[in-house]
Amino acid sequence: AVVSTQSTGINHRGYSVTCEVRVPGEVVTSTLKTTAGALVELNTCKNHIGSSMAGCVGGNNAHAANIVTGIFLATGQDVAQAGTSSMALVHMECEGEEGLYVSVTMPCIEVGTVGGGTALTAQRASLDLIPRGEGEEITAATLAEVVCGAVLAGELSLMSALCSGDLVKSHMALNRAP
Repeated sequence: AVVSTQSTGINHRGYSVTCEVRVPGEVVTSTLKTTAGALVELNTCKNHIGSSMAGCVGGNNAHAANIVTGIFLATGQDVAQAGTSSMALVHMECEGEEGLYVSVTMPCIEVGTVGGGTALTAQRASLDLIPRGEGEEITAATLAEVVCGAVLAGELSLMSALCSGDLVKSHMALNRAP
């Protein structure tokens, strides 16, 4: 399976997409409730070193598979492709005094917008929510960009919650154990 995963990443099955964002320092501190430096350090320790030590190939991310699988289910994609489609490299670096640069590269997002589950009523309605030019059909390339953008947003959110301690606090406060 590792060879197959490596080959998939190298041969770019599906769409290869990179999304990036520059977050001003004020947004990092006020909205994300952390610092660019803390996010960069956590990304290095968790996503790069931690994922590598765990034997992940192409999985240098915090939870891309959760986001990809959710979108795949909502839009009628082949969920069997969620694993390889979830390969993502998350990169973070400090910019200027307090700013943050984040990029997510996903080498093989395997999506389609015609046939299969995309024809189901609920899944077609989800696809129809994706912005595009008036009268234009949603394309697989556009859907791949949406997937990558959603992964970037999810990675930034989760990593910020880990840095600020909000993830642990919310899990403790909302623990539903009997």
